[in-house]
Amino acid sequence: QVNLVESGGGSVQAGGSLRLSCQASVPRFSSRSRCMAWFRQFPGKGREKVARVDWNGTKTYADSVKGRFTISRDGAENKLYLQMDCLKPEETALYYCAADAGCETDDFAFWGQGIQVTVSL
Repeated sequence: QVNLVESGGGSVQAGGSLRLSCQASVPRFSSRSRCMAWFRQFPGKGREKVARVDWNGTKTYADSVKGRFTISRDGAENKLYLQMDCLKPEETALYYCAADAGCETDDFAFWGQGIQVTVSL
């Protein structure tokens, strides 16, 4: 089992920045969190992947956030981060941290409870 807890959400004005954090509680030497990602869910819609990082550091981003968002991980502390800059009102959503043993699919086994990000005009 991998327990994920997000923090750092909140309200910000358009053009502002937020940094999300995700603390993963993982059994020692476990490979269950080799792949970690951030997803977001808009009201009334399904989740979409925002960014992903593999164990070897390979990062991928949704086209809509490239150049503005940065995903990073601290393996020693089992933490995942998402630096979000130049935020837009339409990016108001519930943001989730996710983890899985591999990055082959977007069907992640472990999810956080989600954290609200609100971007106002």
